[in-house]
Amino acid sequence: MPELPEVETVRAGLAEVVAGAKVTKVEIHDQRSLKRHPASSGDFVETLTGRTILAAVRRGKFLWLPLNRKRDEPQLALIGHLGMSGQMLLRTPGFLADPLTRVTIYLKAQDGAKYELRFVDQRIFGSLAIDVMEPTQDGFHGGYSGLDGSLEPWVNMIPNQVAHISRDPLDPVFSVDDVLKLFKKKQSGIKRVLLDQGVLSGIGNIYADESLWLAKVHYDQPAASLSKPKAKELLEHVRVVLANACEAGGTSFDEQYKNINGESGYFSISLNAYGLTGLPCKRCGRAIKRENWMNRGSHFCPSCQRLRRK
Repeated sequence: MPELPEVETVRAGLAEVVAGAKVTKVEIHDQRSLKRHPASSGDFVETLTGRTILAAVRRGKFLWLPLNRKRDEPQLALIGHLGMSGQMLLRTPGFLADPLTRVTIYLKAQDGAKYELRFVDQRIFGSLAIDVMEPTQDGFHGGYSGLDGSLEPWVNMIPNQVAHISRDPLDPVFSVDDVLKLFKKKQSGIKRVLLDQGVLSGIGNIYADESLWLAKVHYDQPAASLSKPKAKELLEHVRVVLANACEAGGTSFDEQYKNINGESGYFSISLNAYGLTGLPCKRCGRAIKRENWMNRGSHFCPSCQRLRRK
């Protein structure tokens, strides 16, 4: 599943074109991709057509495009959730068809150029939806847009469907202390807690395994058992891993994750644990191990990342 770096790569690519672009036409090729679109937001095609996209914003793994407001209506945003295999591809008219395109949004950019924003999804776990935005509870920006100094009202708002998601480690107002307090209340394994989007957002299987390897922490070590210095060290590794992965354009292992141009990310060449089962640990030389965990796998070094017992 795409994690923060993959979604941020998509967001940054979209922002260069869609900010200020007008939606001229919308085609729905598969209604299943609108399964999270609330009826209260009106008909998807009618509501979106003619709108101007104001920016591209991300919090954790969620991406949204604020839309211009019509008179006497709430602030709306187009939410894109990539799910397991969703892709948002930006194409020029006449570009070869992308198989499994579920929705096509036709755009006219500020400079007059025409584009097609194609939502491609193999497994249809992802979705598009138009949702009402609400003010953030803490009064700060809703997510990262690259326009945090803007005074536009949508900056400090967040779509209803995303409001329950905690801030991510790359967010300027992310609170390490708040997360550390939550760790101390959790007897679950630390990896499960890292993936809990109510504690902190944006982390999935890949970057959890990588951060835990760097911190020399076993994936099943109870979160509450971590000392404050070790927990802070882990969160710093999380931040650095996510930042480095963003610079590398995310991680691609197959055809399911692509950026807006259909290109793969290359952070996989920097991995230390995830997907390296049987290969020597880069620290101690012992073979990396994979264990089944929550219907997926955890990759770790059994020597460097030992489970501490009380």
